[in-house]
Amino acid sequence: MFHCLKTGQTSPELPPAEYALHEPNGLLAVGGDLTPDTIVAAYRAGVFPWYSDGQPLLWWSPDPRCVLNPGAFHVSRSLERELRRRAWKIQLDRDFLGVMRACAGERRGRRGTWITDEMLTAYTELYRRGFAHSLECWIDNELAGGIYGVAIGQVFFGESMFSQLTNGSKIALYALTRRLQAWGYRLLDCQVPNSHLHTLGATLLPRGEFCALLRTACNAPIAATAWQPTDHARP
Repeated sequence: MFHCLKTGQTSPELPPAEYALHEPNGLLAVGGDLTPDTIVAAYRAGVFPWYSDGQPLLWWSPDPRCVLNPGAFHVSRSLERELRRRAWKIQLDRDFLGVMRACAGERRGRRGTWITDEMLTAYTELYRRGFAHSLECWIDNELAGGIYGVAIGQVFFGESMFSQLTNGSKIALYALTRRLQAWGYRLLDCQVPNSHLHTLGATLLPRGEFCALLRTACNAPIAATAWQPTDHARP
């Protein structure tokens, strides 16, 4: 059942994820606003905003859900070589807005972006409130790759990643999973499946199981050291 939310309504209540359409897969609602409270509540319920310029605000909860266990990341031989070949430096939350803007940039085979100015504003506010985070890969003090998303309890909801150099996004994801595992995270949400994520260890989880997991994992504690800045960190 498709739902319309009133635009301008403060913190509108989203319908349950199981009401999402089968086609297009996961479309749940349209409208509402990107307030911090609405976005955080949506993630907790297995829902996320995703739309392009010229479209209304759309809310999604696909079935099945693409997820990655932080301990199950597959390190290929080519990635091992790349880790040895360059002096990658990993930092956390050093340039959150820069990562978002890089993710919004033009990519081969894609026209436009779903990371609109409204999304940039909304997620920057989530970053200021301690919900959104970025992991950056640096080479010679230049941003070479990165990933950003929303962290709630023991779940990291990945939003987007980018590469300025070959393998930049893959190394960012690898570095993120290592840290999530050390901090006690249970899951990295990848939202929508693709062949690239599957080669890195991502699997599919039925939406019902995913939402049931969120009810406990989003309220579970993580290590006190999580998301603390570190200098000269290796992947």
